[in-house]
Amino acid sequence: MTDPRPRGRFAPSPTGPLHLGSLVAAVGSWLFARRAGAEWIVRMEDLDGPRVVPGAADEILRALERYGLTWDGEVAVQSRRTVFYEEALAQLRAAGHAYDCGCTRAEVARAAGAPDAADPVDAAGAVYAGTCRAGLPAGRAPRAVRFRVPEGIVAFGDRVHGRIEEDVARAVGDFVVKRADGPFAYQLAVVVDDAAQGVTEVVRGGDLLSSTARQIALQRALGLATPSYAHLPLVLGADGKKLGKRDGALPIETLDERRVAESLALALRLLGQEVAGEAPGEMLAAAARSFGVTRVPTGPLRVAADGGIVSGA
Repeated sequence: MTDPRPRGRFAPSPTGPLHLGSLVAAVGSWLFARRAGAEWIVRMEDLDGPRVVPGAADEILRALERYGLTWDGEVAVQSRRTVFYEEALAQLRAAGHAYDCGCTRAEVARAAGAPDAADPVDAAGAVYAGTCRAGLPAGRAPRAVRFRVPEGIVAFGDRVHGRIEEDVARAVGDFVVKRADGPFAYQLAVVVDDAAQGVTEVVRGGDLLSSTARQIALQRALGLATPSYAHLPLVLGADGKKLGKRDGALPIETLDERRVAESLALALRLLGQEVAGEAPGEMLAAAARSFGVTRVPTGPLRVAADGGIVSGA
């Protein structure tokens, strides 16, 4: 990309209708971009095929329009971009940054001594022990492809959380960039797409803060520029759990003027911003003029059943 213009993005997964958590991410990234005079693009991250809901992508786009969140250019769709991920993976392999792994999730968990080591389905949180780092052990067939994480600290400045440091090799180990069941992993796809689309600032939910150091490691290995990062507060339900697609769902058929105004105002308050105006365009324009990064909360926020905000979740 040679386009010098700053560019932000919103990248939802079409696994259901827009919900309050994703609305906060959309509004937050839109405000960061528009306040800086940047373009704002939308990308559908639909690589996890079994979880994609037919029609959800179109519904999300119609909901964004209903909220006045207009985007620039065409909407990119990850499932149509696999050739670019193949090229990036070939580049990593050629430079010795990626290798085949024959381990199952259960084996990764057992090798790491994870509490769920007996669970063949979920090894989340287990640090990869490097079993296949020097080559596939005898009798092993390749399954996933892993990124060879270099030693050392990855540090970056988050515009909301300040300086973040992580030793990816110790915290995560060599991580998967192409899954055993075929699809490319989120970490690789998002790095390739952000670079190809000229994204200069990534503004997203706080649940992805832990992915950032891995993505920066990939950017360095691929010779790509690192954008700025800002991670917004997570939106939790009254029970303190992260809102799912059902919990805070905002299906398009329910988005009358009243609900649009109420949910947009709530999203702005969750971002610590002032609310002014009644129509979506008025509210967003006012928020963009008065937008203050220092007012964006760092911690998760609970939303009560009546729409009230409970801090310190």
